[in-house]
Amino acid sequence: MKNNFIFFLFLGLVKPAFPQDPTGLKNATFLEKLYKDKSYLELKKKIVSEFAHIPAGQWGEFVRGVDEIILTQKKVIAFTFDACGGKNGNGYDKELIDYLRHEKVPATLFVSGKWIDSQFTVFLNLSRDSLFEIENHGLNHRPCSINGHSAYGIKGTSNIEEAFNEIEANARKIEAITNRRPHFYRSAATFIDEACASMASRLGITAVSYRVLSGDAIPFIPEAVIEANVLKNIIPGAIVIMHFNHPEWNTKEALQKIVPILRQQGYIFVRLNDCELTTDKYKIKR
Repeated sequence: MKNNFIFFLFLGLVKPAFPQDPTGLKNATFLEKLYKDKSYLELKKKIVSEFAHIPAGQWGEFVRGVDEIILTQKKVIAFTFDACGGKNGNGYDKELIDYLRHEKVPATLFVSGKWIDSQFTVFLNLSRDSLFEIENHGLNHRPCSINGHSAYGIKGTSNIEEAFNEIEANARKIEAITNRRPHFYRSAATFIDEACASMASRLGITAVSYRVLSGDAIPFIPEAVIEANVLKNIIPGAIVIMHFNHPEWNTKEALQKIVPILRQQGYIFVRLNDCELTTDKYKIKR
């Protein structure tokens, strides 16, 4: 059987589940390939036509079409970790991931195409681990907008075409590497407009924000503050947002205190794909 697999692989009839050469999967090269892919171009044309006269709608972290909480009354929560990529976001917090593995804490990892490019081998390793669920954080980590809105100094996508690429191209990139299409999309900085949230849904992807903001995205914020942010705001069904691309920050140190306390309180941890999500009608006040 093994020899047959190798023979068919040689003929190109069987594709390896996890490609080892990242060259053709780099953002720019991958986009060039997609621009020659008939199915991608046809879908893009259809989406652009459908959304051509749809207004952007509300802009923010909590807009119509974005889910923020697990639909449950039980003490279930989901830890989600973003890897943003880019000049100051290409790191990898190995100690944090090792802690999750040691404690058997399942988690949802939102990764951008930029981060995959910089940490391809690490990404392969994470995608093979059933403890983790790999989801979409955008091809170039840009807030998803059809008219160029910005968030935290990050310029959003400028039009429908760029928004489409941000969502769909990274979904296809992740699928090309892992053989699994992402089910969820979190826009850069969690900012998105209603049109883009609707577009994600049209593409079979659910836009996701959060219910509990850990605050770990503030560089070098003390671990005690992260711990307090999570424990003070935790509720059944909460989606907690954190990051795993900054090993120099205090996310892991805070998590080492948070996890035992939540377990003592009776909470169990899940991945987003294990649950039904919904809009949180009790929005966090900003």
